[in-house]
Amino acid sequence: MIFGPLLMILVPVALIVVVLLAVRGFWPSSNGSSSAQPTVPSAPLDILKERFARGEIDKEEFEERRRILKDDT
Repeated sequence: MIFGPLLMILVPVALIVVVLLAVRGFWPSSNGSSSAQPTVPSAPLDILKERFARGEIDKEEFEERRRILKDDT
């Protein structure tokens, strides 16, 4: 008598959890923690901009390297 209502709750919850886990496995991650790397190499200036945005280099170093890259082209 107690198992009927309990199963009526647990079975749908278990199905929802299974479906969510299955969909999550196929859904692309948007948080950036994916190990997938872009297949096309970025331009040097794009890499420099990304490093500056991440705080790896300061503005002075960014400007100097950008000037060097612009002189090379």
